Amino acid sequence: MDDIKTVIDKFTVKPGKTVDLKKYRTDATTGATQERAEAEMPGLLKTMDKLQQRLYAEGKKALLVVVQAMDTGGKDGLIRHVFGTLNAQGVRVSSFKVPTKEELSHDYLWRHHKEVPPAGMIGVFNRSHYESLLVERVRKLAPKDALKRRYGEINAFEQFLTDSGVTILKFFLHISKAEQKRRIEERLRDPDKNWKFSPADIAERELWDDYQDAFERVLTRCSTPAAPWHVIPSDHKWYRSWLAAHITARAMRGMGCKFPDAVPDIGKITIPD
Repeated sequence: MDDIKTVIDKFTVKPGKTVDLKKYRTDATTGATQERAEAEMPGLLKTMDKLQQRLYAEGKKALLVVVQAMDTGGKDGLIRHVFGTLNAQGVRVSSFKVPTKEELSHDYLWRHHKEVPPAGMIGVFNRSHYESLLVERVRKLAPKDALKRRYGEINAFEQFLTDSGVTILKFFLHISKAEQKRRIEERLRDPDKNWKFSPADIAERELWDDYQDAFERVLTRCSTPAAPWHVIPSDHKWYRSWLAAHITARAMRGMGCKFPDAVPDIGKITIPD
């Protein structure tokens, strides 16, 4: 298979590129195997754990991971498998559902901005500020003029966060319509997964093409040098998690976090009995 840098580059949306999701295979594995991925994951997670320790100890930078997908795309699974083994004190997962009355009384970015991780922390957005360009566009919940402005507003928001020391990773978990059908049917068959099913899943599925168009617009207009999008092939759950872990570990290395200097003459310190 290709080296990991080449693989990551293949699924990173270059700023200015027009995205056609039909050209991205949802079942791609780039020559990797499930056996290899499962063998590598413990080492990748151990690397992320060590890098998280430096991020937390230094306390100067933060990492924000944005996860978006169609229904059943695997957001929860990705968060559990890639970030669930890190120190919980240094990770905060924020899920964004239908806005509350208080949230609706503010601008659309307010509820997201206040969940941005502080220095030393990793924040994971399960859905995000991009819902304002996805659900609100497809469901026609916002005026067209407001939607047009939001692409630039979100880019400016993310640039501001980057300038403030926040590294942003954005993952679009790309699944096929056939795979979504299989996963919904699995929820119906498995009693342990029945709770995940909602009749709204069927209604949203009927808008598949509209959502694909909305995602293409987001990926095209909001993949920037400061915060590029990654289209993660997600029909195979093992490949989704393996690739996202590689991208995250690489980004964390690039943050260059270091442990603070030890107190002077630490080697001479003795602890009294």
